[in-house]
Amino acid sequence: MSTPLADRIRPKTLDDIAGQKHLFGVGKALRNIIESGQIPNLIFYGPSGTGKTTVARIIANATNKRLHILNGTSASLNDVKDVISEINTIAAPNGLLLYLDEIQYFNKKQQQSLLQYIENGDITLIASTTENPYFYIYSAVLSRSTVFEFKSVSPEDAVPGIQRAFRLLCEETKEEFDIEDGLNEYIAEVCGGDMRKALNICELCVLGAPIPKENEKRRLTLESARAICGKTGAHYDRKGDEHYDLLSAYQKSMRGSDPDAAIHYLARILEAGDLVSACRRLMVCACEDVGLAYPMIIPIVKAAVDAAFQLGLPEARIPLADAVVLVCNSPKSNSAYNAINAAMADVQAGRGGPIPRQLQNKHFDGEDAAVKGQFYLYPHSFPNHWTRQQYLPDNLAGTVYYEFGDNKNEQAAREYWEKIKK
Repeated sequence: MSTPLADRIRPKTLDDIAGQKHLFGVGKALRNIIESGQIPNLIFYGPSGTGKTTVARIIANATNKRLHILNGTSASLNDVKDVISEINTIAAPNGLLLYLDEIQYFNKKQQQSLLQYIENGDITLIASTTENPYFYIYSAVLSRSTVFEFKSVSPEDAVPGIQRAFRLLCEETKEEFDIEDGLNEYIAEVCGGDMRKALNICELCVLGAPIPKENEKRRLTLESARAICGKTGAHYDRKGDEHYDLLSAYQKSMRGSDPDAAIHYLARILEAGDLVSACRRLMVCACEDVGLAYPMIIPIVKAAVDAAFQLGLPEARIPLADAVVLVCNSPKSNSAYNAINAAMADVQAGRGGPIPRQLQNKHFDGEDAAVKGQFYLYPHSFPNHWTRQQYLPDNLAGTVYYEFGDNKNEQAAREYWEKIKK
């Protein structure tokens, strides 16, 4: 049993793949392509443990092509040259199939070295990646390939694979197992959509169970599974897509005023120990999405963030939970956010202009000034502390960046200033 269970139980047919019904269900495009036997260049994109390598092996076994397997983390340009050297030789009479795992670790030069051969069909490329291929794979390789996305395996789809794993372990150990009710479902839940991880947990449950007495079954319990799993289910890669997807879901849930979802994503971020990202996105949301609808939320959230950093984890979760729920339940306005974006767009486009003379710092006019003097009108010298004068540069006079939001706070301000400015 030195070979990992995930390899010993690896599916041999598409029907044995856990999940991925959107790819391998009857009549689905990828299934039809594979069954046709005419394999194009393919890129499989998705999380670990979702069947990408398994499907590549199934395809390789179904073709008469010479198979080469390279891993982007360890392969060099010389390895690629070795593959190319077999083209049109007696070793590969029907062509070459190159399975390139973790292609995102291949640099641009390594990827470019394959272009000519995957384009003319000398090499059929099947590549897999856990990262967004549109960010990490050279565009010329992408244009010659078809991308298919693998999704995390749902708990419902994982359970049959877990049951199959325990059956195989029974056969290998020549023992019978007494599996506690709910164990299969628990493993399916905590594996986080990673079938390889689920199978590893199954094997550890067997290895970690007490050796039974004679004529007794080996007892596999939920308690032992929980001890083995620990934080197994926490998927988090601080540099990968999942990091940004999680932060995006967290912020969008606050913006969408869903406290249950926002708290859920906060818990996942904190479970991974990423206190900085949790606080940063919370502050951004308070300013961007609540903003002027409830201006006091900004110092309140800042105080909660300060408290979180002073407390540290795990206690930091408490003030952050308070602040997240407050942001969710607060009225929303992005009026100031829209205003600064519009103003910055003008500045970046070069639509600024000379600062009006009345707003400049006090200094002497040059001899070329047609009208000398600053003529600044001090608002506090006028009724209601306001008087009309131009503040924007001449070429932007009359430009409107800020529009009052439709919340109670901004509408009250609008009514006040309409009354004053009339």
